[in-house]
Amino acid sequence: MVGAKVTVRGAEPMHCLLTPRAAPQLQPAYGSRHRAVPVRPGRAAGVAFGYTATTWGVLEVGPVHVTSFACDGLLELPEFRVPVRRVAVLPLADSFTSRAQLPHAAGLSGAHRSRRPGEGGELAGVRRFQPGDRLRRIDWRTTVRTGETHVNATLSERDAEIVIMIDVLHETALGTAVRAAAAIAGHYASTGDRVTLTEFGSLPRRLRAGTGRRHLLAALEWLAGVRPHGGSGDEAGERLLTSALPRGRGLVFMLTPLVDERSVAGLTALAVSRRPLVAVDTLGTGRAGSLPERIWRLERENFLDRLRESGVPVEPWHGSASLDAVLRDVTRAEMRR
Repeated sequence: MVGAKVTVRGAEPMHCLLTPRAAPQLQPAYGSRHRAVPVRPGRAAGVAFGYTATTWGVLEVGPVHVTSFACDGLLELPEFRVPVRRVAVLPLADSFTSRAQLPHAAGLSGAHRSRRPGEGGELAGVRRFQPGDRLRRIDWRTTVRTGETHVNATLSERDAEIVIMIDVLHETALGTAVRAAAAIAGHYASTGDRVTLTEFGSLPRRLRAGTGRRHLLAALEWLAGVRPHGGSGDEAGERLLTSALPRGRGLVFMLTPLVDERSVAGLTALAVSRRPLVAVDTLGTGRAGSLPERIWRLERENFLDRLRESGVPVEPWHGSASLDAVLRDVTRAEMRR
């Protein structure tokens, strides 16, 4: 729901006719498109308009044309125009949860198991007691059997870095990609992981890494401004990847419909760099009707085969827990390196 309010004030008694305009994606929720309101001298009269947004994005409300009449309609004042105001309509996130561990958990604290020993709940083994060890970690069975004090060693729990990259080369399935990005960002930001959002396109935007509810609200506002930026088809996918990808070793979620050669080239280059990667197919499978659509589907299958041969895991987006299996495979592959 998007609300707007116009306040009218006059020095003489008059009647005002307000004619608002809004973006086509904003449908009137209450009231009418034209509102008439009486104005008393020296008093303000407020007129409220409500709209229902049919899509996400930065939408325009206004201008509002105000026509004033006085002396029982005998006098018409010059028309006044209230300027346009822009409002950000946040995307509605899909449902997404995941219990899979993430690779390269290297922050200060978090919910993911790391390779480093420290305070945590994952048992790493039993070792001899050292100065500074807590008494509650003493393994009494081993201590009694060996005659020396032993303690349970655990692995520390740390946060991970998540990079969500949205393919904006085409408008195809862009709404699905934005809702999926909002769901993934909401899940990992709420678990304490550092989430970065970026665009894969000719004019890349980027939202710095952050965590928590405040960062999630900033991410939703950032997602409301996502627009397709295809640019020139001669641009190399590797160059687009270099300008979009931040530094680090964090896991990359690439949300893409896989309909552009540059997207395939960028994913292949990312796999060659040995950075953990999951390609999320936002278009999915569908029935091809006409002959041109069947040919287009076959070409897209060639893209998928090329990515799989390059070692890029591709998983269609189905919402909650749909990425757990591929995330476990990526984590095991990184642990073996």
